[in-house]
Amino acid sequence: MFVVNSYSLAVVFCVITMLCWGSWANARKLAPAQWRFELFYWDYALGVLLITFVLGATLGTMGNGGPAFFADLRQANASSVWHALFGGAVFNLANILLVAAIEVAGMAVAFPVGIGLALVLGVILNYVAVPVGNPALLGGGVALVTLAIVLDALAYRRQAASAARLSAKGLLLSLACGIFMGVFYRFVAAAMYADPRHPVAGLMGSYAAVFVFAVGVFASNFLWNTIAMRIPVMGPPVPFAHYWRGRFNIHLAGVFGGVIWGVGMSLNLIASGRAGFAISYGLGQGATMIAALWGVFVWREFRGARQGVPGLLAAMFLCFIAGLALIVLARAI
Repeated sequence: MFVVNSYSLAVVFCVITMLCWGSWANARKLAPAQWRFELFYWDYALGVLLITFVLGATLGTMGNGGPAFFADLRQANASSVWHALFGGAVFNLANILLVAAIEVAGMAVAFPVGIGLALVLGVILNYVAVPVGNPALLGGGVALVTLAIVLDALAYRRQAASAARLSAKGLLLSLACGIFMGVFYRFVAAAMYADPRHPVAGLMGSYAAVFVFAVGVFASNFLWNTIAMRIPVMGPPVPFAHYWRGRFNIHLAGVFGGVIWGVGMSLNLIASGRAGFAISYGLGQGATMIAALWGVFVWREFRGARQGVPGLLAAMFLCFIAGLALIVLARAI
């Protein structure tokens, strides 16, 4: 399978992950406004499953950096498979909460609060499990990201002061998302051998692990998304029959969103062999800044910002940039 042998290339892969994870939700904008996110999400989960299989069957079978994709799947033991499946189920719950938070509060809030909190939890959990990198620099980066979360929440509170009920609901959904999103990666990492050049019998490489993870996402969708359809955060319940009313291009939008996210997750796990799980996850979750940029500058979610809001947003972006820089340096120094 294709593996990453240099830290600089691993960082590039993590930056691509950041772009993918911060941009996939824009595919929701390609579907009509009346197309409910619960329906969109079925296609998203399918897109994640499809792209992880395609990458496994192509990049995962090239080169001699470790067991090929299909051989790796066959030799995986039950424990590693269940870890990856469970990680997919936990992620799926977190992501449905994230999409719900986007519906309620917008991308400029849901991503910084939800994914920012996930970054803090994820870096700590993965570093404790596999301590790769300078802990002081990692801690400094996490602290700056935490400050950015606070600044973004203050900006949203000031901007949406007239919609306190809506903002409270959006923030609660984002916080719940962050908790689950912060722990899922550790389960996937536990299913993998850390160095693809030294495979461990029973554990999986990045291509096999991310595909089993995607199976967990897709399978758990029948539980989590069914609940979301019956007990939606906004609007009336959604009958499953409505899914079949969507045109091909509407379904394609959801699949496209899943493909974008799945590419990011695959590259992130491929990079983890060189960067370490904590740094790889932390850099990927810089998606918060990318999503906030989309929300602020493209979708204009802070149009007509109140006094003080632009300054808070600028400080948020600076904190994120500085925090991510420290996370990169944590392995480079």
